[in-house]
Amino acid sequence: MFSIIFPGQGSQLVGMGKEFYEKYEIVKNLFHEADETLNFSLSKLILEGPKEELNLTNNTQPAIFLISYSIFNVIKDEFKIDLNKAKYFAGHSLGEYSALTCAGCLNFSDTLRILSVRGNAMQNSVPKGQGGMVAVLGSTVDIIEKILKENEQKFIAQIANDNSEGQIVLSGKNKDLDDLVLILKERSIKNIKLPVSAPFHCSLMSKATKIMNEELNKLDFKQPQNRLISNVTAKEIKNVSELKDLLIKQIESRVRWRESVIEMIKNGTNHFIEIGPGKVLSGLLKRINKEVKIDSINSEEDIKNLNI
Repeated sequence: MFSIIFPGQGSQLVGMGKEFYEKYEIVKNLFHEADETLNFSLSKLILEGPKEELNLTNNTQPAIFLISYSIFNVIKDEFKIDLNKAKYFAGHSLGEYSALTCAGCLNFSDTLRILSVRGNAMQNSVPKGQGGMVAVLGSTVDIIEKILKENEQKFIAQIANDNSEGQIVLSGKNKDLDDLVLILKERSIKNIKLPVSAPFHCSLMSKATKIMNEELNKLDFKQPQNRLISNVTAKEIKNVSELKDLLIKQIESRVRWRESVIEMIKNGTNHFIEIGPGKVLSGLLKRINKEVKIDSINSEEDIKNLNI
C-alpha cells in the first residue's frame, strides 16, 4: 500500500521542473497561471534564478508547491497513473499545502496565494537576524526536551522539526540558540546552525499566526479525496472542519514528521512516493524505517520507473 509525500522548504533548486516545463503543455500552463496569480514571473525565477531570490521564503514556498503540483498532474494526466489510490497524502510543513491541493481540498491559485502570504508572514514575524534554527544530529527528542527543560531559566528554544531518528531542528532567538549550542557541545551532541532567515515553527511566529488565521478563514476548503496526515498531530485529519485550525496551529507548532511516517506505516503503508524537487524526505524515511520502499519523483525517468 502506497502513500504520497510532498517536500517542504530546503528542497528548492534553480532549474527544478525544467524537463517537465519544456515537454508538457499542462506544466507550461500551470507555470503561466502561477505568474498571473502572483503578479510576477515565478516561472523565470524557478527556471533561471537567481538562487538568492529563490531562497527567500515568500518565493520558495509557492515555487516548491508549483513543482510538486505540476509533477503530480503529469503523473495523473500524461501517464494515467491513479495517485488518488494512495492510502495517505502528507507533506512536510509547506508540503502539507501541496498534499491538500492534490487531494482536492484547495484550488491551485488559492494555494499559490496563501503560500506567498505565509512566506511573507513567516519572514516578517521576527526582525531579520534576530532568530534562527539549529539542527541537532544523533540525539533523541527525549534528550533534547530534557535539556530544554533543565535550562528554561537560562534560554528559550523549541523543537521545530522532529524529522527522523537522529535529526531534530530547534528554533529560537539567536542569543538563546548560542547558549543552547554551548550546552550541546558540552554534552558532545553534534549540531549545525542552519542558513535560514527566520526561526520557523515556534512561538516567535505569533504574528504570522494572526495573519494566517485571517487569510485561511477566507478560503473554501472542500472534502479531500484522500486521507490526510497532519503535521501538528501526526494523525489522520478526520474532518474538513479541522483543517483550518490545524494549518493555523502549524505555523508555531512542531512538525511531527517522524511520528507522521510511523503513523502511516502502522496503518499499512509500505511504499512512499515523494513528489517534488529533491530527495530530502526520502533521506529522512531511510532513517525512520529501512524496510519500506521509497520512490522520489522529480524527472520523467522516475515516473517511467514507478510501479504501484
